[in-house]
Amino acid sequence: MANEVVLLDCWVSMFGMRARIALAEKGVQYEYSEQDLGNKSPLLLKMNPINKKIPVLIHKNKPICESLVILQYIDEVWNDKAPLMPADPYQKAQARFWADFIDKKIYDGGRKIWTTKGEEQEGAKKDFIDNLKVLENELGDKTYFGGETFGFLDVALVTFYSWFYAYEKLGNFSIEAECPKLIAWAKRCLERESVSKSLPASEKVYDFVYGMKQRMGI
Repeated sequence: MANEVVLLDCWVSMFGMRARIALAEKGVQYEYSEQDLGNKSPLLLKMNPINKKIPVLIHKNKPICESLVILQYIDEVWNDKAPLMPADPYQKAQARFWADFIDKKIYDGGRKIWTTKGEEQEGAKKDFIDNLKVLENELGDKTYFGGETFGFLDVALVTFYSWFYAYEKLGNFSIEAECPKLIAWAKRCLERESVSKSLPASEKVYDFVYGMKQRMGI
């Protein structure tokens, strides 16, 4: 079974972490293939010739690319356990909307924090916190974004938690002070084995990002 499913990934990728969590939630055995993004493998280039990026899920020798697409694929193929997407079409559309918001606003905002300095970084921090507060408002007082059930949107966002420490340390601010409900939600998610085993240590991510900054001369 495992050799039918292969995940091309990189340990530090919040997008790859999504696939790891989803596969764990579903109880799918798979082969994990760590990729060197500085020296992309022939298999990665073959399986994702358009974007040449991880993650790539290979199922029965067929590649599925882009993390949100992979999440939906996993949910539809292994549909007998731990549904990620809500059944209601409107709620499903809302989940997709907010996942797109995360990829556009949270990813880009976080990247700007560690790739800028001075006034530009201050502006990036403000935008980042403002967007997290939008998500915190959407969460409200619910246990998870979908209510009482851990699902698609939780998977899409919680992987960024492993990067929060790096953002905070390099940007000199506290996400928990600004968005306490969101951090409480993230800690609830981490109580799930699928999440805790899929997210790397925050300190290790920080070391990686700090090294990237040095190599980029920032």
